[in-house]
Amino acid sequence: MQISSKYTGTRLKPYKTTITQRQTTNYAAALGDALPCYLDDSRKDGVIAHPVFPVAVTWPLCTNMGGDLEATDFPKEALLMQVHHTERIRLHKPLTPGLDLTIYGVVAAMLPHRAGTRIIMRYEAVDADGEPVFTEHIGGMLRGVECQDQGASLKGVPKDFDSPKEHAPLQTGEVFASEVLPYIYDGCSDIVFPIHTSPAFAASVGLPGIIVQGTATLALSISKLLEMDAQAAPENILEIGCRFSGMVLPGSTITVRLLDKKAAENGMNYYFDVLGEAGKPVLRKGLMVCKNQ
Repeated sequence: MQISSKYTGTRLKPYKTTITQRQTTNYAAALGDALPCYLDDSRKDGVIAHPVFPVAVTWPLCTNMGGDLEATDFPKEALLMQVHHTERIRLHKPLTPGLDLTIYGVVAAMLPHRAGTRIIMRYEAVDADGEPVFTEHIGGMLRGVECQDQGASLKGVPKDFDSPKEHAPLQTGEVFASEVLPYIYDGCSDIVFPIHTSPAFAASVGLPGIIVQGTATLALSISKLLEMDAQAAPENILEIGCRFSGMVLPGSTITVRLLDKKAAENGMNYYFDVLGEAGKPVLRKGLMVCKNQ
């Protein structure tokens, strides 16, 4: 199968939604994250969403991308070969229940890769006043789909974060991904895909069993980093990103490693990765950026 990068710049139909407290609290509950800022609506400032929650907001666009693209000749069958490759979220302000959002999507890049074609979608969410709330760049790998040309990219597509030089991690923390985590995350986030909840389907596509959602692994990692460093707070997170590099099986323990922590112009950069039980990275090039409190 082949595809052209001519579809770079193709837009999706705008998507409108309203954030509810049930959605935000359910997402935190799926992660077992009981921070009061996610759950306690008696707080003076109410509750906010977990920093990785935008992935649940944009999921309806991801699932209907083929139908919502303005380019009617886009080869939709290529999307069946897609796996989540990279994630990048820029938070302009915390998400809170009651926010009315309009999300604009565009194919931000299509690039050749040895494993197929990288496709990067940009989703920009604005509130009822047109003010930016978050920007997400989701990188997918179209496995076995050859890019016919040199590729193309819109301005502003972020590059991978630079990993720090190898040295002993500053801190490590373990997280158990329970046997039922994929089902709970599926139900609480509405991020639905059968490789995470159907052993029969997972086997049919050559997987050893169901696997934990990549966004769940990322969200659990962010929760663990916030737990490990009291200087970081959810409401101060500006940016999150990573590259997914391996599978996490339910019933296994992952190790979140804080590799480095550096002051930056806009706050503090936390560099991290995540190892699976075999000691191999399942998430690389992780970065969490927090503004100064």
